[in-house]
Amino acid sequence: MTNTLFTTNEVFYFYKKDKKKVVPVTDEKINEQAKKKLDKLFAKAESLKIPKRILEKWNDVALLNTKGDLEKASLLYLKSENSSYDLSNPLNDLLAKEWLPETVTVFAQKGLGANSKAAQIEKLHPAPFSFQDVGRQIKFFTKEGDKVLDPFLGVGSTLKACCFENRTGYGIELNTKYANLSKLRIEEEVPEDNFYKDKQTIINGDALKKIKKFDDDFFDFIVTSPPYWNILETRDHKANERMNDNLDTKYSDSKNDLGNIEDYDKFLDIISSFFADCGRILKTKKYMAIIVSDFRKKDKYYVFHADLAQAIEKKSNLKLKGIKILYQRHKSIYPYGYPFSFVPNVHHQNVLILQNTK
Repeated sequence: MTNTLFTTNEVFYFYKKDKKKVVPVTDEKINEQAKKKLDKLFAKAESLKIPKRILEKWNDVALLNTKGDLEKASLLYLKSENSSYDLSNPLNDLLAKEWLPETVTVFAQKGLGANSKAAQIEKLHPAPFSFQDVGRQIKFFTKEGDKVLDPFLGVGSTLKACCFENRTGYGIELNTKYANLSKLRIEEEVPEDNFYKDKQTIINGDALKKIKKFDDDFFDFIVTSPPYWNILETRDHKANERMNDNLDTKYSDSKNDLGNIEDYDKFLDIISSFFADCGRILKTKKYMAIIVSDFRKKDKYYVFHADLAQAIEKKSNLKLKGIKILYQRHKSIYPYGYPFSFVPNVHHQNVLILQNTK
């Protein structure tokens, strides 16, 4: 017989599904057992890698099993959020309701705005990406404290995101100017009381050489936006505007800069071999996100994202698991081809999601 001594003001420690609703199990004995199980989980929180964000709300946590089986309950249910965290989740710290939107293959760019004080260093780079957008990838593909690598750091968007998402970041940047700007960006744009501010490592050098110094299976996630061949040499409307504002229009003049390779096939071979090599330092079953655009050069359109994904798969144990489209809604529109022919304004980037299957 079900014990219903609990009143509506009582705290319940075990929930189940009733059709589409999550409801408390009111049996007093089961709730006592659930409370003991929660206490044991809390005591083992570190070894179970229960996210700090869950632990900080432990008084709001109950156990959940959709069928009401306490022995099989592996979901930590946050009552105020009406969502749960699965104890068997090895990938991230997200609740179920946060996970699902990230499986949608299209998302819109989120930036601070060109006039924001916190965007002034970012815009000094000819091809930056928003730290919020890279942060979104970091949140999904890592847990708090995990190690993240960006081998083409630019001006530090990934490391700034690591600070705010509580991850340990490593960035490699060939151009000394941008490496220094990355350091300045962390100093100026991350609050002093941020625990992860001093846990970011900036390496100034050639990524093709520097990755050889990392141990096997060192990183939990690799995310980057590499050069898109030498397209920055093209003098288009955007390049002319940057020149007028005395801003950089290309990464560097270094012979080691992949953005200075003349032949597309050679560039593709080198950069795909590099990412294949990154599989050594990426842990098994972990992910790599490569943010790239397709592009047009002279009269030819290059489907770069497809070429790159196929080349990486042929050379490594990295397997393409999907592609997300980042809609760059704030980009300016230019009259390419007008009024004679169709020339696209490319306002999206392709986020290649690869998993290490070694």
